[in-house]
Amino acid sequence: MADPAPLTAHRPAEPFSDVKARAAAAVEAASSELLDLSHRIHANPEPAFEERYASAACAEVVARHGYAVERPAGSLETAVRGRITGGRGAVGPRIAVLAEYDALPGLGHGCGHNTMAASGVGAAVALAAVRDAWAGEVLFLGTPAEERGSGKEIMLRDGLFDGVDAALLYHPCDRNHVETAPLASEDVVVTFTGFAAHAASDPVKGRNALDAMIQLFVSVGLWRQQLPDHCRVHGIIQEGGTAANIIPARTRAWFMIRSADQAYYEVMKRRFTSLCEAAGQAADVEVTVEYSGYASTMKHNRVLADLWVANAAAYGIADQGKDANSGSTDMANVSWAVPAIHPDLSISDTSVPGHSIEFRDAAAAPRADRTVLLAATLVAQTALDLLLDPSTSAAAWREFRGEG
Repeated sequence: MADPAPLTAHRPAEPFSDVKARAAAAVEAASSELLDLSHRIHANPEPAFEERYASAACAEVVARHGYAVERPAGSLETAVRGRITGGRGAVGPRIAVLAEYDALPGLGHGCGHNTMAASGVGAAVALAAVRDAWAGEVLFLGTPAEERGSGKEIMLRDGLFDGVDAALLYHPCDRNHVETAPLASEDVVVTFTGFAAHAASDPVKGRNALDAMIQLFVSVGLWRQQLPDHCRVHGIIQEGGTAANIIPARTRAWFMIRSADQAYYEVMKRRFTSLCEAAGQAADVEVTVEYSGYASTMKHNRVLADLWVANAAAYGIADQGKDANSGSTDMANVSWAVPAIHPDLSISDTSVPGHSIEFRDAAAAPRADRTVLLAATLVAQTALDLLLDPSTSAAAWREFRGEG
């Protein structure tokens, strides 16, 4: 792999430039270890809740750098929590640096979560290297199941974010944005159950579950014409029958419904459920509609964002404004529990769509390697702004609570 540009060639943002420079140097010193981690996770993609290799690999590195590691953490087998206390004592902010590592079924790391895992680990490594300078606690949280299942929401319920003063997580992109606008979203599994019969000799005895599924997709397609621009509905048929000469007794689809408006999302959810029920009635089959993995809209924290922007500017990274072209993420759920940001950094010199083969390939290319190290540095330096000046963390909480 090509060597990334040295981070020490840049001057860190004031204040605390000396400590930030040491953090950048620690990332650079660990660059071979971090990029090897990124490439290993990329080469071994695991879907949501099954990230055993990736979670173990991340846990091993942070443990090697001084963190007390729990794996599993909470109720999720592939969740990780590492903890380290500052050399100036435990009384101070508690800052969480996060990592994601699940992949997309059939595509691999088409969302670049391997870079998020390695950069989160890198930030944790850098903060451990300068722990003599700060008081408080750093948590490394390895978070499963972002692509499906909202693992962070489960970790919130498990109490793994309790006491956290700020949560920081970078995301790969083909642009640079500190503020993102993820859509409220939920997975929906729709199952129609009818009655099998011979499609030629006894069709009258069957109740066709595939008819209901086709009707549902038609209804959704017509519904889209009246949906606001900030809404999305999309799905795939996972089971459509077993043979052409058997009337399908069971069909199953996986949908996602999304909206940028939290209140309107609830309207969408009720309407979608009604469409499913109507399709079942039309085909005289039974229907079950199962919602899971809820992700919310994002509560952006400008205090944290300003710190990120200043640190990024010192490395020549200009913020390109709010990213209105977003999917969904359970990092948004975290943002309603603690002050949080989820900035984008580019891993490509050209425009590349997410969840594509091209983005998957970019996530293991030299440009992505440089971004892994840069993201690790910026997350660590933003965390240091909070750890070294607890009044900044207090300001982030005041904004979070709407206190002026």
